[in-house]
Amino acid sequence: MRQRLTVLGSTGSIGKNTLDVAARHPERFEVYALSASTQVELLLAQCAQFKPRYAVMASPAHAAQLRQRMAAEGLATEVLSGPAALSEVSSLPEVDAVMAAIVGAAGLEPCLAAARAGKKLLLANKEALVVGGELFMQAVRQGGATLLPIDSEHSAIFQSLPEDASTWDLRVEKIILTASGGPFRSRDPLTLAKVTPDEACAHPNWVMGRKISVDSATMMNKALEVIEARYLFGLPPERIEVVIHPQSVLHSMVQYRDRSVVAQLGTPDMRVPIAYGLSWPQRIESGAEALDFARLSALTFEPADPARFPGLFLAWEALKAVPGTTAVLNAANEIAVAAFLDGRLRFDQIHQVNRATLEHYQPAAPHGLDDLLAIDARARALAAERVARCH
Repeated sequence: MRQRLTVLGSTGSIGKNTLDVAARHPERFEVYALSASTQVELLLAQCAQFKPRYAVMASPAHAAQLRQRMAAEGLATEVLSGPAALSEVSSLPEVDAVMAAIVGAAGLEPCLAAARAGKKLLLANKEALVVGGELFMQAVRQGGATLLPIDSEHSAIFQSLPEDASTWDLRVEKIILTASGGPFRSRDPLTLAKVTPDEACAHPNWVMGRKISVDSATMMNKALEVIEARYLFGLPPERIEVVIHPQSVLHSMVQYRDRSVVAQLGTPDMRVPIAYGLSWPQRIESGAEALDFARLSALTFEPADPARFPGLFLAWEALKAVPGTTAVLNAANEIAVAAFLDGRLRFDQIHQVNRATLEHYQPAAPHGLDDLLAIDARARALAAERVARCH
């Protein structure tokens, strides 16, 4: 039987790559629902190709535009809008798997809905775990969902760990996440104040959206991945490390108690972890090129420079603080990155906003989604105030 897929964020990089993999295996996958924020024309084209039952836009206005275009094209896809619709298409009984590729905290609620409904949840939205933390993992356990990481690093860790998760703590010494170092790995830290949005988004290895590209340039993406790894794999923060690997060939590794290291290698193509998640526990053709070891240059590794990447080290601080602090860090960073991309904040001030927000807001431990959303809203307000002061 074919798996019925909901793809949240289908017009983004992960969403488009997911549809590319699914299109290679029409006998395995049926696209049941798609969602987008504002890209009406692209979502229309995706609906014309895959003919899903539902399409969801973020706002009623964009939904009305899509509905009108659907009618003109003679497409039967039903158009919905808003957060409630995202949760609905993530938890429908007909849906087998959900690709969670909405960027930012906006993806938390539909991820929780999919988890509670016991879906196969393909998690590309790291913020769902960064914000949701243990509450998100409780929903996964209680709903009986299958949680599969799609970030290339976490997919690599998942592939390198023993199949029996109950043995991870006893057998594993540490997890080592690799980072490319982004476009400023060798740049003088004193020049980072002059970085433009276009420079920050020019990643040397990966093709990604603008927000995650900036996070890669500051290495805040790796900070969020450290937090995600802590909840995904259940190891304490002190047993999670980060090393810079500029070639982006070795995607992450696990060091065992006997000091042996198991790693996953591959070309820097997100279709590889996407195909693995879609087909798990099997493997299917992804469309990515194979590594050519005869032509592969040397693989190098180096430590992360705190002067160049101070944001990375906020991960361990947030994890050691009260529950909910990781949500504060994520919210502050979303506000800071948006301000940088809008030209309202210097590149080096992103970290200043993040640190100041963490220092000025110590949340009460959250007990549910409403508490998490309140923490997120308060942190965003404080970060926005800090951005305004940076002018």
